[in-house]
Amino acid sequence: MAMTVLRLGHRPFRDKRISTHCGLVARAFGASELLYSGEKDSSLEDSINSVSREWGGSFHVRYVRKWKDIIKEFPGKSVHLTMYGLPLQTRIREIRKHQDILVIIGGEKVPSEVYSLSDYNIAVTNQPHSEVAALAVFLHEYFESRELSFDFPEAKKRVIPRERGKLLEEDAEHSP
Repeated sequence: MAMTVLRLGHRPFRDKRISTHCGLVARAFGASELLYSGEKDSSLEDSINSVSREWGGSFHVRYVRKWKDIIKEFPGKSVHLTMYGLPLQTRIREIRKHQDILVIIGGEKVPSEVYSLSDYNIAVTNQPHSEVAALAVFLHEYFESRELSFDFPEAKKRVIPRERGKLLEEDAEHSP
């Protein structure tokens, strides 16, 4: 199964933090990669790839120039998250039947062509909201909460859950 997130229109001067959060949410909630278009941003890639190295898993980030080709050539189904789409709750069962998913999230104004190229145009809500929130809710619904207990192999760091205080296990991949 492959869950790929395509972030459209990244602008480093304006979107660095939000695009980083898209990548962190994608990784933590079960996606295998983040593709982004717009302007190439090595610091975005380094930041998210560094988190993957430290916290485990095989998630990676890659810049793509031709986002249309990515959507057209994707071997699975494409799901565009937009407040103008059909309600998530009415389509999630159908979407879950597909193993390879390309989740498309916007940055700057989404080109109208995305709506026609996508297999699904899905709304997490029909109110203005963040692409980070939409991505998190979509992945949570797709994985039916299983993402909350995913294991991240080769982690160098892991949080030891506690009610109060912070406890971090360093070099977690070598612990018993």
